[in-house]
Amino acid sequence: MPSRPAGPEQLSLGFAHHESLAREDFLRMPSNAAALDTLDRWPDWPARALVLAGPAGSGKSHLAAIWAARAGARILPASALNEAAVPEVLAAGALVLEDVRPGVDEVALFHLLNLARDAGTFLLSTALAPPAGWTLRLADLHSRLRAMPVLQLAPPDDALLRAVLVKLFADRQLAVDEGLLVYLERRIERSLAAARAVVAALDREGLRQQRPVNRALAVELLGAAAEDAGEETDV
Repeated sequence: MPSRPAGPEQLSLGFAHHESLAREDFLRMPSNAAALDTLDRWPDWPARALVLAGPAGSGKSHLAAIWAARAGARILPASALNEAAVPEVLAAGALVLEDVRPGVDEVALFHLLNLARDAGTFLLSTALAPPAGWTLRLADLHSRLRAMPVLQLAPPDDALLRAVLVKLFADRQLAVDEGLLVYLERRIERSLAAARAVVAALDREGLRQQRPVNRALAVELLGAAAEDAGEETDV
């Protein structure tokens, strides 16, 4: 008996498909318009250091990459930050610090914020949630982070989810019909991360089975995932 395909989260792991982070490929929608407009006003920002916050897959990295390309900014994962490297990472005069969260090297981050302020460096930090709700050991660091203006990305509305699904399928040169899009909109979590995962899973499963990517394939794939999770299906 052939093995059941894994769920979308498992199938998406390790996918090497390239997704464009160019400005022209960013989908402007009400959930991200305010953040995009603020970043586009650079260097006329409300402050030189901003926080871009939003759930996983909400477009933070894409927005950060757009600004980094325009400002000539270096992009550094917050997990790689250490105190000795702070002067070097600020040398370009603009920095994206990706995925800042509790557990970051607080001493290094506090040093980076101080040096960036003194040097007039532009700093964009991305995070899952605004710093006000974080638990940090250094009170001065928490105070400094809470004072930074936050650009909040909202979860995608139906229009953005639909547009993202269409774009992700098009990126993979997959032409899909209305039936598949409606089915996915009703079944997947309302997040861009979920949209990426399910498109990757369908593409991979279509290639594996040498079948078109359509509603029938999605019913099989998501129905199998729901059974694995012990859920009822509505198909």
